[in-house]
Amino acid sequence: MGVLTWTRRGVLATGTALALSLGLPAAAQTPPGVLIVGQIAEPKALDPAAVTAVNDFRILMNVYDGLVRYKSGTLEVEPALATSWEISEDGTEYTFALREGVSFHDGSPFDAEAVVFNFERMLNEDHPFHDTGPFPLAFFFSSVASVEAVDELTVKFTLSEPYAPFLSNLAYPTGLIVSPAAVEQYGADFARNPSGTGAFTFAEWRSNEAVVVEANPDYWDGAPALQAVVFRPITDANTRTAEMLAGGIDMMVEVPPVALSEFRSDSFRIFEQAGPHVWFLILNAKEGPFADKKVRQAANYAINKEALVNDVLEGTAEVAAGPTPPAFAWAYNEALEPYPYDPEKAKALLAEAGAEGAELTFFVTEGGSGMLDPIAMGTAIQADLNAVGFDTRIETYEWNTFLGEVNPGLEGKADMAEMAWMTNDPDTLPFLALRSEAWPDKGGFNSGYYSNPEVDELLEKARVATDQDERATLYKQMQEIVQEDAPWVFVANWKQNAVTSDRVEGFELQPSFFLLLDEVTKN
Repeated sequence: MGVLTWTRRGVLATGTALALSLGLPAAAQTPPGVLIVGQIAEPKALDPAAVTAVNDFRILMNVYDGLVRYKSGTLEVEPALATSWEISEDGTEYTFALREGVSFHDGSPFDAEAVVFNFERMLNEDHPFHDTGPFPLAFFFSSVASVEAVDELTVKFTLSEPYAPFLSNLAYPTGLIVSPAAVEQYGADFARNPSGTGAFTFAEWRSNEAVVVEANPDYWDGAPALQAVVFRPITDANTRTAEMLAGGIDMMVEVPPVALSEFRSDSFRIFEQAGPHVWFLILNAKEGPFADKKVRQAANYAINKEALVNDVLEGTAEVAAGPTPPAFAWAYNEALEPYPYDPEKAKALLAEAGAEGAELTFFVTEGGSGMLDPIAMGTAIQADLNAVGFDTRIETYEWNTFLGEVNPGLEGKADMAEMAWMTNDPDTLPFLALRSEAWPDKGGFNSGYYSNPEVDELLEKARVATDQDERATLYKQMQEIVQEDAPWVFVANWKQNAVTSDRVEGFELQPSFFLLLDEVTKN
């Protein structure tokens, strides 16, 4: 039986622990060479320029390549589709030498014109395929003034000004290179018919059941050992755990903390690694109670974050002190202390603001990338807020629906919302989610409408500074101001985890939070 035939017949997202074909236990029917991955949600799209969630990135990083990539186990950049590059003295020109003899999965050639097509599609509103977007993370490349094919295997980026995170952003999924021929063929439907140059080729996507990719025998970096990977969306964490225990899946990511102990046996392998993650509450600073800084600070004092980390998350995270994860050690402000749990201080601030009894609408997600245990956390947060005098009402949404409510902004809908980001550079999260120019109506993710000109200035200076020590100083100053302004409730920095069956070899977690499966085997 062929791999694709097997996956069509054998992998059904039924939400049960024994869900494979022929009515036999899942473990008996999971063939060697086919890795079944339990995903936390249905992907939104398979176009890397059009998505924002790590849940989607975990698939895409196996189908596509970028000009550069993160070296395994690090966030350091190394060659990928580009074999080398040169940077001008003023930091505004990046010239890449491209890898020769690489083809997209559809057979079309990878060359400099393909690179130009990718970035102009994303950045140029007049490009004939710009309407295949939207491209929500195009902000990553806002400094790009032009992209030029110097010759068939040389491409030059000219920036409007120096931009320190440029190479790192090229390694991020937004910088992955898609096939122009496939975009031209499918148009807006490219997101369901992807073609890249990666280790795996797209086979099929059955909505709410599975995304199937198969080994690319012609992969420029060596054919993967696996025959295929099946990404199954299993949104309920308990169901995902049950599937893993029963053998219905071979790997699961973001294991619920309360379930980790169930996998401490010779039949499974547990993986844990710290990474650049922050879990926070977006507060609507534009309208309602949280337009007052004192009320935002009150929420930070009201929530028992130590209890969330130790009791709900079973010690798998640390309390966050501000918007920058400590995993970015060089840019992290170690002098900042987290807001302590102080309900009396919270009550006093509410009294000063005249906000006792303030009604809050709180958006909570059922799951999602990096969201940990969002319903349990949301319920505990609601109780803490109500205990100091708020009147908090929760609205719960499925992950992609949740993003559709939160990303366009909370105005007129909610006072607060859960959120988590996993980022590649200390510039990324604050630039996309805390600047005044990053309000949703301007294309950013500042869904709570925070605005502070001093923060804006520090972020603008940091991203053009080419000296890391200077950047670090600016980021540390930014963290102090943001913590004081409290546009978010800073909750947790997570240690990521995953579990595999003992049949899986060669897997490693990455600090980028991506799944890289080209060197994984399964007996």
